[in-house]
Amino acid sequence: MTDYRERLVPGTGTVIVCLVLAPLALLVLLPITLAGAIAAAIVVPLLAIAALVAGAPVVAIQDGELRAGRAHIDVALTGPAEAFRGVDATAARGVDLDARAWTVVRGWIDPVVRIPLSDPDDPVPYWLVSTRRPERLVAALDEARLTAAKGR
Repeated sequence: MTDYRERLVPGTGTVIVCLVLAPLALLVLLPITLAGAIAAAIVVPLLAIAALVAGAPVVAIQDGELRAGRAHIDVALTGPAEAFRGVDATAARGVDLDARAWTVVRGWIDPVVRIPLSDPDDPVPYWLVSTRRPERLVAALDEARLTAAKGR
């Protein structure tokens, strides 16, 4: 059973920026070949968007485990998470960021969640994860941690 799942795909603004690649590809190849320029104007932005979507990490809580991108950890080893939006999220990603933290941050997603770790053997103090639904991720993590504590 999945308690929470979110794929951090690019937003509309990022897709629009990728579409700007079309006229750029057209201008670069137009002096060489018209057919190639038209093909590149179609293919280049589509490849850029496809690469961003295919490479988008997943944030999930499933079977008592938190996953963020490639990393995963037992929810029992996490502490109470904090959600940040706006200027607080900017500070969490910037001036307040601990260099030892594990980050799964995407520039096209403003809110972040800071998840402290309670594993004494782990040198990482916390995870900082981008999410479009920070309050829901915090609630799902709290619920999963409570469920893990009851199961022990």
